[in-house]
Amino acid sequence: MIRLFKSLPLVALLALGLAVPAEGARKRAPAAKAPLVGVADQSPATFADPLFRDLGVRHTRLIVAWNAVLIDPTGLDAWIAAAREAGAEPLIAFNHADGDACPATPCSLPSVAAYRRAFKAFRARYPDVRSIQPWNEANHQSQPTARNPRRAAEYYLAAKALCRGCKVVAADVLDSTNMERWLAGFRRRAPKARLWGLHNYTDTNRFRLSGTERLLSAVPGEVWLTETGGIHRFETTDGRVPFQPSESRAARAVEHVFRIASTHRRRITRLYLYQWRRTNDFDRFDAGFVDPVDGRPRRAYHVLRRLLRRGGVRPLPNRETPKGPKPDKPAKPPKPPKPPKPDRGGGRDR
Repeated sequence: MIRLFKSLPLVALLALGLAVPAEGARKRAPAAKAPLVGVADQSPATFADPLFRDLGVRHTRLIVAWNAVLIDPTGLDAWIAAAREAGAEPLIAFNHADGDACPATPCSLPSVAAYRRAFKAFRARYPDVRSIQPWNEANHQSQPTARNPRRAAEYYLAAKALCRGCKVVAADVLDSTNMERWLAGFRRRAPKARLWGLHNYTDTNRFRLSGTERLLSAVPGEVWLTETGGIHRFETTDGRVPFQPSESRAARAVEHVFRIASTHRRRITRLYLYQWRRTNDFDRFDAGFVDPVDGRPRRAYHVLRRLLRRGGVRPLPNRETPKGPKPDKPAKPPKPPKPPKPDRGGGRDR
């Protein structure tokens, strides 16, 4: 049969309904892997919760003051020890110093030398921590880096140099209106950066993709959704409550962030869902998977458990992933000067 088909002309093959490969057809690129999923929380007690362990999550995240290891590493020690015991790989995000009140005062922007000293101490104390965010939510007004993207880039370059072989997120940003302008300033100082972090709560809880796609268009390379999740309740500093308590909305938001990651899975390779449980009564933000009072699982927990079991959700159809700007081409070296022509004896001294 194979010889017969090889001997048939093209018209006959088409008449038999057999597919004829297009001339020069390219092989399909392999499908992108599903993003890695982590659950972030500030409390070491999270890792002992049977509900957390039942998820089988192997990635987590902590926000900590940039100089905590020098001031008081007790809490950091406890959290990292608990994550290790649970078999969860930590992503550590450095934040403003404890006591800072940016954009009000105090709001201290450490020197690069001070940052390097603290980071060296961190690496010496926790050499097995290999995933780093040099500065958390660096374009937000609550951070001293909000008006200084160049300094944030210098922190990134310092961390990259001091942690060879580590996963170092270049800039970790919020999908706010200043994002593109801030990133442009960052990239002028660190043009080779290719790993980025995004907090896309707005997209996730407003059920859209625009903020995420703005980030994908603004930078080249890989993107991690370093902080995201379904908001149960949120109150602003002036007392407004844009998100009233709603388990159902938070659950739908968790499913939506999986859909965002699935739709753009060729570039979004990780997502970290915050938080496991609200631990302080005075917190204005609550995106917990379990109730803070009785510890029962909320609807978002059941959605997360289901999605982890089945490997995520289907991507949105007909949605192109922005490729981001093209990497800057290295400058061409100057051409060497041409050698002088040999004297053939036609000069004035002949």
